[in-house]
Amino acid sequence: MPLTRPGDWLDPDSGLGLSLDDVPPGTFNMTIPTDRYTCPEYAAREREAIWSRTWQIVGRVEDLPKPGDWKKYDILDQSFLVVRGKDEVLRGFVNACRHRGNALCITETGNAKRGFLCQYHLWSYDLEGKLKGLLRENLAGPIDKADNSLLPVSVDTFAGFIFLNPDPDAVPLRDYLGEEVVSLLEPYNVEQFTTVMDVTEAIECNWKVVMDAFEEGYHINGIHPQLLQVLHINPKTARYRFFESHSVAMAPFEVVGADVQDEVAGILALPETFPGTVAVIPRFQELIARYQDADGKVDFPEGMTARFLLQQATREVLTGMGLDVSGLTDSQMVDNQGWVLFPNYFMTVRAGECHVIMSRPHPSGDPNRCIWHVASYMYVPEEFRDAVRAEAIVVDTPGSHKYFEALQQDYEQMPRQQKGLRNDRLDHMSLVKEEVVIAHYHSVVDRYMAATGVKA
Repeated sequence: MPLTRPGDWLDPDSGLGLSLDDVPPGTFNMTIPTDRYTCPEYAAREREAIWSRTWQIVGRVEDLPKPGDWKKYDILDQSFLVVRGKDEVLRGFVNACRHRGNALCITETGNAKRGFLCQYHLWSYDLEGKLKGLLRENLAGPIDKADNSLLPVSVDTFAGFIFLNPDPDAVPLRDYLGEEVVSLLEPYNVEQFTTVMDVTEAIECNWKVVMDAFEEGYHINGIHPQLLQVLHINPKTARYRFFESHSVAMAPFEVVGADVQDEVAGILALPETFPGTVAVIPRFQELIARYQDADGKVDFPEGMTARFLLQQATREVLTGMGLDVSGLTDSQMVDNQGWVLFPNYFMTVRAGECHVIMSRPHPSGDPNRCIWHVASYMYVPEEFRDAVRAEAIVVDTPGSHKYFEALQQDYEQMPRQQKGLRNDRLDHMSLVKEEVVIAHYHSVVDRYMAATGVKA
């Protein structure tokens, strides 16, 4: 059937969304070796096979609004800079002076309106990376400025995120993402979202433990029982799409078998986990009131559901705020679609908000540690963006930052898994069908490792 909107891939008649039964046994390896989480040698090989060859998110375009604004991005022992030029173009460079290799920037962000100045011997570079001058230039000898510009790295943007690829021969970002991924995500208008939470912290687990944790809903019953009021991962209704290196999964935002009263109560509690619903709940209550008796009991006619009214309320409220959700289906009003962009980006996105988890290896190279970055973004009218925008937080003392309830539960669980993975006799993990996204993800890990001659 012809799709009228990209989100229609979930329509059973489209033939695009896969159920678990549509993924034949053996499609992906469901047995994952544990040494990829704990072995220092494996972690060292990942540096070349994955981290030097993939597009990675540095931050948001809104982080660098003015010419000269720059941001440092470190991956293991490699350091890069992204800077906005006087021509408004974002460019990336290796964070090293071409004279003796001194790091140009050591803080996380700043403004270099006049360009970059190496503090060691005072070599200077403009915002396009060109060598402008050097100390006692008349005595320096035959230094070719053109040959001593900062080393460039590929930088591009999509959905309001700044991507960087350390590989000098990197394919264009859109080719890396794939046109299907781009077309499916564009209707959300994420490039217009504003950062409302941004926290970075070192955590005691491998970076892939973080990715695995958010690629399945199989753990909700055990770790997030409070979410069962509003979300039940039903393997029969979940849908998947797998691309060359990325994937998307969706489970309907509903409680299978719950009575109407419990479903309504769960929706009213949504703001505790999904802040974007705060503005929607009052309209939802107005719509529900039509079906409530004097005691507040809800009685729906046949065909009416709380889910439908939440979809209606969400579309009405966002449209009333002047926000464009016309390209999204009713499902996308309330159903979180879980996106995995290789190597280290996970995002749940629905109309008006998205939540992002990213992880990368710890700078020490210790496979039992990583840096995780959690952020939330909301779609709000332009005049309110400055009021809701959150400053970035870097947590120095483990456990000192409290996340919202579900995220806090994941934060506490992941180091427990890493502790178990370190047992010598445990040589593999055994995935169940509901963890097919993890299996696909590790097939991509395997491909990258094999492409550079690294044994998976």
